[in-house]
Amino acid sequence: MLVLDVTDLEAVSAAIHESEPYDILVNNAGTNRPNHMTAVSAVDFDYVMNLNVRASFFVAQAVARRLIAAGSPGSIINISSQMGHVGAENRSLYCASKWAMEGFSKAMALDLARYRIRVNTIAPTFIETPMTKPFFDDQAFKDQVMSKIKLGRLGRVEDVVGAVVYLASEASSLMTGTSMLIDGGWTAE
Repeated sequence: MLVLDVTDLEAVSAAIHESEPYDILVNNAGTNRPNHMTAVSAVDFDYVMNLNVRASFFVAQAVARRLIAAGSPGSIINISSQMGHVGAENRSLYCASKWAMEGFSKAMALDLARYRIRVNTIAPTFIETPMTKPFFDDQAFKDQVMSKIKLGRLGRVEDVVGAVVYLASEASSLMTGTSMLIDGGWTAE
């Protein structure tokens, strides 16, 4: 395991190049700055896109380059969001970043298939974490979210872990270029 600032692309590239190939990447860094689309600033746009799109893309690229050089297969798992499949109020910027991730993941899957490197996304609904807790302190927001999750509860980290284990394992050896929606039925509507 490496601990890196994934927005420092030179450090990421150097560290991954100097390491043994990582046959599994869980690309999980991400952020959000919810706001009405008319109020999104260029600073917010750059901040979210820099981490959610740029850093994620280049971390995956560095891992893929190392795997290709070693002739090793691998699994790149990009943690996306249900918001990469739908839109939502005050989420135009976040949705844009996750739609971008969904798109580059499909294209990467095509580029890397010949090297036996699989690329998939996991697209969860709202997951209860310390980062999301403040959003759910707003009862109106929580009620709105809960009205969309058909299974009637917020996601838990454990709900995503199984999908990660599956995509990291040989059980998913024929899966590439797809997105696993773990959204409690949000996008089924």
